[in-house]
Amino acid sequence: MTVSDNNNQTASAAPALALYGKMLTFSRLQFSTSDLGAIEAQLTETLSNKSSNIPILLDSDVEQDLSALVELLWSWGLQPIGVVTGLLDDQAREQRLAIFPADGKRIERIVPSKTAPTPSNKPKEDNRTESVNATSTESAANISATETTISSLPDETLLSAQHITSLIYDQMLRSGQSLNHVGGDLILTNSVNSGAEAITDNSLHVYGRAQGRLVAGATGDKDARIFCQVFNPSLVSVAGTYCLRDNLPEHVIDKPVQVKFVEGEGLVFIVMDEA
Repeated sequence: MTVSDNNNQTASAAPALALYGKMLTFSRLQFSTSDLGAIEAQLTETLSNKSSNIPILLDSDVEQDLSALVELLWSWGLQPIGVVTGLLDDQAREQRLAIFPADGKRIERIVPSKTAPTPSNKPKEDNRTESVNATSTESAANISATETTISSLPDETLLSAQHITSLIYDQMLRSGQSLNHVGGDLILTNSVNSGAEAITDNSLHVYGRAQGRLVAGATGDKDARIFCQVFNPSLVSVAGTYCLRDNLPEHVIDKPVQVKFVEGEGLVFIVMDEA
């Protein structure tokens, strides 16, 4: 869990480094061939110039010469920062590129083994209501990712994603603050102000007024959801599919709302008191 406050700067000597959580959006290039000539021909048709400087993730269904592919993409002004886990993992490690989880997978979490939680076997409830689709959600080649705090913990054990630890946060998130929780639901009992952001790789619950940026399923979990008592965010995202405030359905604003991702439809907004 990370809370960062960009507004409070101290006059004391700055530390050598600072780690904090923030949502970033990358484009993903999916490759169905290893033919560099065919790939460059497609780039010629797709890109209007070689100075876009777009950070990208590489996702390939076939084996690639990753070094040659990265060089080709850089020559076109694209900046490969990592790969989606799969066939390119070994080459990515050799070239010190990041390896991102596949869609629907959660990042494993390092927690102290002495306090490791017991996995819950409680079945999920299936509450169905009428839903409304956002008419202008955007995902396509975009992936939302988060930076996470690295901390030193005694007797650390790498636990699988089934060991879920929810976080309850009672303070208000003010403008400029970012709250990032990996490994379980994030539950906010207070409000999220405009200019703040709440990010989790699982589901997000906001019991106060929900403004700012709300992100659930940040590592691609398509089963993640967002629940808000008073829904009015500047951005809402589930599993990398996002919608900006101007494109939200008007009838959900300032209402108790559930947001989920549905394959083939994008984000679906449900006013919970209309169930």
